[in-house]
Amino acid sequence: MDLRNKKIIVTGGTGGIGKAVVQRLLDEGAIVGVFDIDLDGTNKLMESHHNLYGRLCDVSDSEQVKTSVNEFFCQFKTIDILINNAAFIYNSPLISLTKEGIRQHPIDMWNKVIATDLNSVFFMTLYVVEKMILTRTKGVIVNVSSIAAAGNAGQSAYSAAKAGVNGLTITWAKELSLFGIRVAGIAPGFTKTDTTLRSMNESVLNEWIKKVPLKRLGAPEEIAEGILFILRNDFCNGKILELDGGLRI
Repeated sequence: MDLRNKKIIVTGGTGGIGKAVVQRLLDEGAIVGVFDIDLDGTNKLMESHHNLYGRLCDVSDSEQVKTSVNEFFCQFKTIDILINNAAFIYNSPLISLTKEGIRQHPIDMWNKVIATDLNSVFFMTLYVVEKMILTRTKGVIVNVSSIAAAGNAGQSAYSAAKAGVNGLTITWAKELSLFGIRVAGIAPGFTKTDTTLRSMNESVLNEWIKKVPLKRLGAPEEIAEGILFILRNDFCNGKILELDGGLRI
C-alpha cells in the first residue's frame, strides 16, 4: 500500500510508540488524525506538523468514539487506515500478602485497563470499519498488542486485555477480508517509552533487560517501522508480528 494521501487515524498518538508512528506516517505523506485524551500533547502535534488532525477523544467511551469518527469522516470523506495504539498499563498481582493482610487486585483498575486497552479497540474498529464498508474502501486495521498477551505475572488486566486484542485481530481478519479489509497486529516487547518507565521501578526494568537477548529496550521508532511493514505488505493479514528483541514471556 502506498501511504501518500491516505487518511489514517492513530489512537494514543501523542507519545511513545504512537508519536513515533504518527511521525513516520507524516513522513510518508499521509494525512493523520490523532485521537487522544492528552490535550496539550495533541495541540503541540498540531502546531508542529502539517497534515495532522487532532481530536480530544476518550477512546474507551463509545459515544465519544462514534462522534469523533463521524467528524473525521465528514471532513476527509474516507478512512483508509486505523491504528489502535491507545493503552494503559497497571501492574498488580491477583492477590498479594502485605503487613496489613491480603491485598486484592483493585476492581476499578481492572475495569480501567479493560476499557482503555480492549473496549477502545472494539469501539474504534466498529465505527471505522462501518465507514470503510460504506465507501468500499479496502482499508487496514493495525492493533497494537503486547507480548504480555501470553500471560505476564503481575499484569492480570493488561495481559487479559492484550490477549483479547489478539483474538479480535484474528477474528476480524477472517470476517473483514470479505470486504477487502486487512487486519493485523503488532506485539512489542519492552519498549523505551514513558509508559514503560513509569510502570516499573529501575531494578525490575533492569532484570527484564537482562532477559532480552539483545540486552536493551526496543525503541518506539523500531515498533513504528514494524507497523509500516504491516501497512505496506498487502499479504499481511490475521497475524500478530512480535518485536521483542528475542524475549519470550
